[in-house]
Amino acid sequence: MSGLANAKRIVVKIGSSLLTDPLTGTARAPRFVLIAEQIAKFRRAGCEVALVSSGAVSLGRRALGLPAGVLSLEQKQAAAAAGQLRLVETWREAFDPHAVVLAQALVTWEDTESRRRWLNARGTLNALLACGALPVINENDTVATEELRFGDNDRLAARVAAMLDADTLVLLSDVAGLCTADPSRDVSAQLIERIEAITPEIEALAGGTGAAGTGSGGMRSKIEAARIASQAGCRTVIAAGDVEAPLTRLMKPGGASWFDARVERPKARAAFIQGALSPQGALVLDEGAAKAVAQGRNLLPAGVTAVRGGFQRGDAVRLIAPDGTLIGKGLVAYDAQDASRILGAKSGEIEARLGYRRGAALVHAGDMVLEGR
Repeated sequence: MSGLANAKRIVVKIGSSLLTDPLTGTARAPRFVLIAEQIAKFRRAGCEVALVSSGAVSLGRRALGLPAGVLSLEQKQAAAAAGQLRLVETWREAFDPHAVVLAQALVTWEDTESRRRWLNARGTLNALLACGALPVINENDTVATEELRFGDNDRLAARVAAMLDADTLVLLSDVAGLCTADPSRDVSAQLIERIEAITPEIEALAGGTGAAGTGSGGMRSKIEAARIASQAGCRTVIAAGDVEAPLTRLMKPGGASWFDARVERPKARAAFIQGALSPQGALVLDEGAAKAVAQGRNLLPAGVTAVRGGFQRGDAVRLIAPDGTLIGKGLVAYDAQDASRILGAKSGEIEARLGYRRGAALVHAGDMVLEGR
C-alpha cells in the first residue's frame, strides 16, 4: 500500500461538516483555501483530480432563511438551488490563486443508472479532465426525488470514481477513519488502517447511519462507498479533513483507513463488459479490422462490413470475424442507425455523414473484451 504517492486519477469527496459552520450556516472559507492548495499541488504533480463537494443545502438554508431542524424535500431542493451558487463561487475564489479552471457538474442517481446518461456524464467529465479543468461535482438535489437520490455524497463519489476509472477515492471526513469502536464513546477505540475486504464484521463497526461522522451519510455510507469503488477496481481511503494538510499526509500509508480494491481496474471493466451486459447486436468486421482489434487497436467504421441488431449507444455488441466466428464483445459508441450510416467510412467522413462526430472509433479498444483473453 503506497498511499497517494503513485495515484494518477483521484476523486476527492468533502463533507458539509468540513465546509460549513453548523451554527451560522456560512462557509468555512479557510478550509476551502486549504483544500484548494492541496488539490492544486497534486495537479501540478501530474495527478488528475475530480472534486465531489457537499455543502449546498447548508449554505442555501441560511440564504433563504429556512428554519432549523428537518427540512421537507421541497425545502431541501430550494436550499440546494440557492446554496449551489454560493458553494461553487467559494470554491472558485479558493482556486483562483492557482489558476485552476473549475467546471460545475450536477449528477443524479439516474445519471449513473441509465447507460446512455452514464456515458454522457463520463464523456463530459473525461473531456473536462483532458482540458485541464477541475470538475466540481454535487448531487442535483433540485430535481432528484426522494426515491431517486443518493442521499449522501459518499456513494455519489464512489459512482463518479467508477465512472472515471479513478485509482483512488478519498473521503475526507470529520473523523480519522474506521475504528474498532465509536471513538466518541470508547476512549480505547483504535484506528483500523487497512481493510482488505468488507466483511460483516467491518460493516458492524460502522454502526448506525450517523455514527462516527456528523454528515448526512456517516460511517455506514462511507463503507458502502468503499464497496462500490472496490468492485470497480478503485481503492478508498477515509481520512480526517480537518487537519493542516489532509491530502499531503496521505502520500504515505498510516493515520487513515485504506480499503483495498477487490480487483484490478482493467479486470473489473472486462468483467463488467463480459458478464454484466447482454449483447444487443453485432458488428461484422473485415479481415484488416479483425487483425487490428486482435492487436488491441480501436475498431473504426472503415473496417465494419455489416451492422446487425437494434442497439443503442453504449450497448454491448458482438464483434464478428469475416468467417462468422466471435472475436469478442465491446461497448459501441454509436447507435445502430448511425453505425449503419457510417459503415465503411473513413474517420474524416463521419461528421459529413451524420452532421456530428462523437469520435473516430465505433468501439474503443478500452471498451472491448476479446475471446480467450
